[in-house]
Amino acid sequence: MTSLSPRPSRRSGALLLIALGLALNLAISLWMYRQAPGWLPVAASSAAPHVDGLFALETAIGTFLFLGCLEVILWAVLFQRADKYDLDNGAPIEGNWTLEIIWTLIPFVVVMAIAWHAIGVNITLATLGGKERVTDSDQALEVAGAARLDAEQAVGPIQVIARQWSWEFIYPDGVRSAELHLPVNRAARFELISMDVLHGFYIPAFRLKQDLIPGSVIAYRLTPTRIGRYRLRDSMFSGGYFSSNQSLVVVESEDDYQAWLKRAAAAPLGPSWNEADELYKRRIARGDRGWAVVPPAPPPLVNIGLDPASPHDA
Repeated sequence: MTSLSPRPSRRSGALLLIALGLALNLAISLWMYRQAPGWLPVAASSAAPHVDGLFALETAIGTFLFLGCLEVILWAVLFQRADKYDLDNGAPIEGNWTLEIIWTLIPFVVVMAIAWHAIGVNITLATLGGKERVTDSDQALEVAGAARLDAEQAVGPIQVIARQWSWEFIYPDGVRSAELHLPVNRAARFELISMDVLHGFYIPAFRLKQDLIPGSVIAYRLTPTRIGRYRLRDSMFSGGYFSSNQSLVVVESEDDYQAWLKRAAAAPLGPSWNEADELYKRRIARGDRGWAVVPPAPPPLVNIGLDPASPHDA
């Protein structure tokens, strides 16, 4: 029969194993915390470090819990196996209040820790964006003054128009482009517009995503912090060719940005490259009507079209 009171030597050994397991878990979890941000695309906006920090924390906590469960299973298999021909039930744990309190408190503390950190990140992202929470009138006046100054220094507003399936960007001076160009370390303001269905304005390197809703103009703001070439992807399932609804985002120096605006203003309007439109035309030309799909909108007329072969960092 299984004993309910382990001998002192066995209890000491079990405590030593638990201590070693916790130390090993903590060391591996900290290592995973440091490694996790490296699994993501390069960080290229002021919001990215905060999102990466939350991801790293969740990865570390998940690692600690996973290893803890795995070690308990291994400990039970290796050291708590019933003797041969022992068909008795294990020790009863019903009514063990200590155990009940422990396994209620652990998930509660873990969930609250993640929620507390996630709320802090969301408040920070709201402060970096178009919203900021204030507590009194003096702070409201201070925030309003800073926001007005920031609005005067920010780029835009740039209209972002999403269609099935293309992106078009219209700058304040009337320049139209199928690529998004932004100066580094300057806030950029956007007006997000969808011409048909739900679309998602998502640039993985920026760690930010905003839905575009038909019939609404959504104000949005972000600050790129790293010069490079990135990919804009439609994060919503917006139709049969939605995966081709991508564009290029170029973050460059202020001088390069101004030079690009001048070149774009001097370029004539022309249709941009549109993979969805070409795929649809080829399909219809070979008589394949297959499953029903909405015909893609015509390619936008822009000063600067999209180069599908252009490389990007992330």
